[in-house]
Amino acid sequence: LTIGDQPELLEAIVKKASALTPGQGAHNVGPVIDAASQQRILEYINNAEKSGCKIILDGRSWAEREGTWVGPTIIVHTNPADPALHDEIFGPVLSVLAVKDQEEAIRIENTNPYGNAAAIYTQSGGVADWFTQRFRAGMIGVNIGIPVPREPFSFGGMYGTLSKFGEHDITGEGAMRFFTTRRKITTKWSKFETGKKEEDISQFK
Repeated sequence: LTIGDQPELLEAIVKKASALTPGQGAHNVGPVIDAASQQRILEYINNAEKSGCKIILDGRSWAEREGTWVGPTIIVHTNPADPALHDEIFGPVLSVLAVKDQEEAIRIENTNPYGNAAAIYTQSGGVADWFTQRFRAGMIGVNIGIPVPREPFSFGGMYGTLSKFGEHDITGEGAMRFFTTRRKITTKWSKFETGKKEEDISQFK
């Protein structure tokens, strides 16, 4: 989501994404996992184009290569209900929708049933604070596209969303409680004379 039209931003993204090449090294985009995934991604792009979306960077030509390739693709939407805006495509596809203000942006974001993660890109601390206080997501990023923290913080969404699976999350304290058994040992020691020499406990060290 962009607040208002952002032609300079889109131009910069297109330029950067266009420089990526197929492969599995630096500055490369690798193939998708299998032919079914490739077909699914291409269908999202084709359907978006048929519905009137503008494809400002088209990676479908990569599919002509041997293997299961899809190149970086950027879709500009005008309909907030477009499937590519809501579904996880699991491919190199960026969907863009311009909204009029931050209120519309947060409304669209928070009506999504998945509350796993949300991110805001901005140069303003005030804007970042406004969004982070209102996002309905378990993991929030500021100028970070995939805001997945490391342990001991948990990975997962919030209650009331489709990204919250039961009581615990994959990482963090919840996983420790789920996968381990906590044992409690209570001891008390008193001083008393035995009349014997100190016991050799070296074997226990």
